[in-house]
Amino acid sequence: MTYDEAIDWLLTFADFERSGAFLDRPDVAPVKRLLRALGDPQDGRLTVHVAGSKGKGSVSAMIDSILRAAGVTTGLYTSPHLHDYTERIRVGGEPISQPGFAGLTGILREAVESLDLGERRLVTFDLLTALGFLAFRDARLDAQVVEVGLGGRVDSTNVFDEKAVAVMTPLSFEHTAVLGDEIVQIAAEKAAIIIRGCAAVLAPQPFAAAAGVVHERASQAGARLVDVAGAYPWQIGAHDLHGQDVRIERPEGALDVRLPLIGAHQAENAATAVAAVDALLALATVSDDAIVRGLAAVRWPGRLEVLRESPLIVADGAHNADSARRLADALRDYCGASQVTFVIGSSSDKDVQGLAEALAPLATGGVIAARSAHPRAMEPSQIAGVFQELGVNAEYVDSVAVAVDRAMAASGSDGVICLAGSLFVAAEGRAYLGQPGRGRGR
Repeated sequence: MTYDEAIDWLLTFADFERSGAFLDRPDVAPVKRLLRALGDPQDGRLTVHVAGSKGKGSVSAMIDSILRAAGVTTGLYTSPHLHDYTERIRVGGEPISQPGFAGLTGILREAVESLDLGERRLVTFDLLTALGFLAFRDARLDAQVVEVGLGGRVDSTNVFDEKAVAVMTPLSFEHTAVLGDEIVQIAAEKAAIIIRGCAAVLAPQPFAAAAGVVHERASQAGARLVDVAGAYPWQIGAHDLHGQDVRIERPEGALDVRLPLIGAHQAENAATAVAAVDALLALATVSDDAIVRGLAAVRWPGRLEVLRESPLIVADGAHNADSARRLADALRDYCGASQVTFVIGSSSDKDVQGLAEALAPLATGGVIAARSAHPRAMEPSQIAGVFQELGVNAEYVDSVAVAVDRAMAASGSDGVICLAGSLFVAAEGRAYLGQPGRGRGR
């Protein structure tokens, strides 16, 4: 099986990311049956499980980087990818190879074809998750950092009988058709990853009701809960386009770190990552120096990533009102932007109204709505219309590349351009501008 053949086979299953069609299920029994047939490759190493609405990928990457700096061999499983499916499965900080991915898919396919699930069905994300665990077992790793895909309770990653830490990053409204349209429903779905025997790390929450749900779940599970807002306060110092200085006040003493990611929310994510690593101290040796070096080395493309400086071009995956507000704050506070030309593309199910309301005050340079190559992309005319109703000068074009060219021509060398609305728009923009990325991000 080649890499392309592996992707083709994986995409014959139901894939929410590409179609938006969620295969409703009461539990994760199908993926657990598959993992059992594979010898339970999810077991046998220290596990940090990360759920949330925003920041869970960044926090996962930070935890992984800190553990590697401490000499712990790690696997990192995240989603979605920017350019290539192999990015989702990282061993020692690097994506697995395409031949390695294909080889594991061959093993996986044999197991799937031998299963009798009755009327139950596997989905693409089940299979990708199983691939990640196979890769981690083959590499004989000490630890794995696993990001939840969607929700938590019936997510493909929620298959552990034991885990060291469960992390809850900020919870907000997302995927309401699947998770529920009340914040307490969304929080309950995500907090379901907290199980007996683990530590629960709670990031600062924009909704008190969501925090209450997490506290209740931790209490019911008998899990020790660490409240980051109270136990790990942080302060932001000097910052520029390439990073920021952050002081994190830990119970064990303050840490001064240099974080190569911008935005106040990334400082918050760093405090959450440090709290998660501290919760592991009884199980893994992580020095203060390793934390400092790990945070200084973290890389997480497509999240407030500076692609060019003249004109200043920033790419971010902000796709809802909450993330767009944080993006707007960062553009003002870290990039010195008072007017921005936005290149916007979105999935068909996203809250473009909330996104537009948050970004409109900065969009004095106008908005160019772009048609992404992603199969779930929203019609750019619809996106432009939402901004136009808010009094923003907006137009639409047929590709992200055309939108970037038009924004650069209109902005001049001292302008600020921001690509936002989805990670796949950020990915297409960074690929067009020659940023590193390989393979088949379809």
